[in-house]
Amino acid sequence: MRFQTNGPHDDVGKADIIVGIQWGDEGKGRIVDLYAQEYDVVARFGGGDNAGHQIKVGETDIALRIVPSGVLNPHVALFIGGGTVVSLTGLLDELDRLAAIGIDISRVKISDRAHLVFPYHAAADRSNERARGSRAIGTTGRGIGPAYGDKVARTGITFADLAHPESLAEKLRVNLAARHASMPDEALPSAQELLDSTLAAAQRLAAHVVDGVDYLHRRLEAGDRVLIEGAQGSLLDIGFGTYPYVTSSHTIAGGACTGLGLGPTAIGRVIGVVKAYCTRVGAGPFPSELHDERGERLRAAGGEFGTVTGRPRRCGWFDAVAGRYAVRLNGLTALAITKLDVLSGMGRIGIVTGYRERGRDVGFAAAGSPDLEVVVEEFEGWKEPIGDVRSIADLPEAARRYVARIEELLAVPVELVSVGRERSQLAR
Repeated sequence: MRFQTNGPHDDVGKADIIVGIQWGDEGKGRIVDLYAQEYDVVARFGGGDNAGHQIKVGETDIALRIVPSGVLNPHVALFIGGGTVVSLTGLLDELDRLAAIGIDISRVKISDRAHLVFPYHAAADRSNERARGSRAIGTTGRGIGPAYGDKVARTGITFADLAHPESLAEKLRVNLAARHASMPDEALPSAQELLDSTLAAAQRLAAHVVDGVDYLHRRLEAGDRVLIEGAQGSLLDIGFGTYPYVTSSHTIAGGACTGLGLGPTAIGRVIGVVKAYCTRVGAGPFPSELHDERGERLRAAGGEFGTVTGRPRRCGWFDAVAGRYAVRLNGLTALAITKLDVLSGMGRIGIVTGYRERGRDVGFAAAGSPDLEVVVEEFEGWKEPIGDVRSIADLPEAARRYVARIEELLAVPVELVSVGRERSQLAR
């Protein structure tokens, strides 16, 4: 199987990016898994184990949280970049699960610049959410935000620090003291307990840690093809998402450069992944949300429950206003639409094509306005199951019209459409 990828000569040294352009949960993992067949390295540039990527190949069905989604392609190297924040116990658990099903985990490399997530980060995350009360953001409670906070405050601890036990011990002591002072009621491990468990984990992971900048640039200089994987979705970006109901890192394509130590000239194609409808987990603006049986039907048919948290996702129509905004943020060159099969059997299907506020047309910046009204364009649905379709041209006429309208509204070519969970269930 071949994809529309860069040629072998004119694009040596280029890296392609796959990002979600909604509120996460677009199905990026299975798209990365598919495209990875044509690449040598899959590199994750941001986020932590608050992201869940589900992949199903035949009878193998795995959920990844931090290891890149190319894991089921045995020839592909897997790189966790410096822009990520990583729980040592979470990573070791994931590596152990992968090894148990026969995956060669020696392919996994971790940048020395990636920051660590400790138990005191998770405790701070939960404490902060409780303090927000009704204005809680809806984080996963895994400590991602506080870990990024320490990074910005210059008190974070990186994988490089694991090689220096004495300075590591001092940093842990100082950080724990600060957390004890701000959260006196939280049960936190002692500095010695945390140091011992950290050093034990570091010993197991030592062979995976590399000079991240040198590693990735050497691969590119050798002519290897690199596929960059985003986590969460563009509308959760810390700078350009629905702030403050966002994640703690940059999730848009530009974050790949800062998260991996690449210059913008190293980037080739940017593929955006969109679900055929919209979902969101947690609080925050969601203009196309359906509060009726149609939303319930999408949730049930699509299995819309968080991979990491199990929380039910809010469901709504495809939002082309949000989509156009994300296309601009990412500079997309192609689209992959997932979960089109979930819409099979719905009588009428909607697409949000415009926002209005107090009688005037507005853009995505107004998504959180209490006076926002959405303009919905309705389409006739299709009854036929589409799980066996392998060409977009062979989709039912109503489904083709729906896909064509998304392509038209976002002004980006649709490269493939998923029609089921399994890797092979794709129409091109």
